[in-house]
Amino acid sequence: MKIKVLVWLVFLVCTLSSKSQEKISVDFSLKNEATDEIKFNEANGVISVTAKLNDKNEITNKLEYTNLRIKYEMGAYDSFENLNQFNRIQNEFKISHTVSDAAKLNLAITPTINFQQNLGISDANVLGSFQLNQQLNSKIALNIGFERSTVFGSPKFIPTLSFSGKINNQSSLLIGFPDSKISYSNNERNKFSLSNRFNGSFYNLDKPHTIYDTATKISTSQVTTAIEYERNVDKNWFINFKAGYDFDKKYNLLDKNNHKLYDFNTGNGSVLSIGIKYKQ
Repeated sequence: MKIKVLVWLVFLVCTLSSKSQEKISVDFSLKNEATDEIKFNEANGVISVTAKLNDKNEITNKLEYTNLRIKYEMGAYDSFENLNQFNRIQNEFKISHTVSDAAKLNLAITPTINFQQNLGISDANVLGSFQLNQQLNSKIALNIGFERSTVFGSPKFIPTLSFSGKINNQSSLLIGFPDSKISYSNNERNKFSLSNRFNGSFYNLDKPHTIYDTATKISTSQVTTAIEYERNVDKNWFINFKAGYDFDKKYNLLDKNNHKLYDFNTGNGSVLSIGIKYKQ
């Protein structure tokens, strides 16, 4: 299933990029999140194409595939060991409209399919966001809006607010919710970052759990604080490493109304990630 999906994504994006002759990026990463009794291993592939329609409008289409594998400590969660592999496919279509020299509107629609092994129409959902980017001065911009996202483990509408800007030629800053980051580049090849990010997801079950027969999905969420390093190894190729810690880590079994049926009480844990990126 994974190979078929990735081949399809590569073929589709290569077709789009050949027609648009615009910016394309391909990103693949492996992430490990370890708690005392449960380990979460995630493989993620992203292909993004950006095309400028005219002086005021730009579109971006981003296809993403995620495979999550969950490994339980032997004997700790015997009745849940079949909840060990999940998949997510989502496509974000974003349009950016320049209102003036200082203001820009961003609208994104993100259909997503979150499933265990057997994909069905009931696994489909729609996320999205709307944001105003207002340049306050030559260095600082205000970003404000709302989004329907899964940062808390299930689809919810949340407000977004952040300030972004350049500190100097080597440093940039993003402060807000749900993401914050400070970055520093000592040269054109190296980039160091300290980030804090609210993030989460959910995955629908193929069938109800044997004990919790009203369970329809699993939910994960956390606040990740991490140090990141990105290296430009060639003209278009980048590698990145991330090490950090998950705070307020949650892993729950939910019913169809997102009511919690079972809390795995994972506790917090470490995060390690490695990735490779191609940017054109």
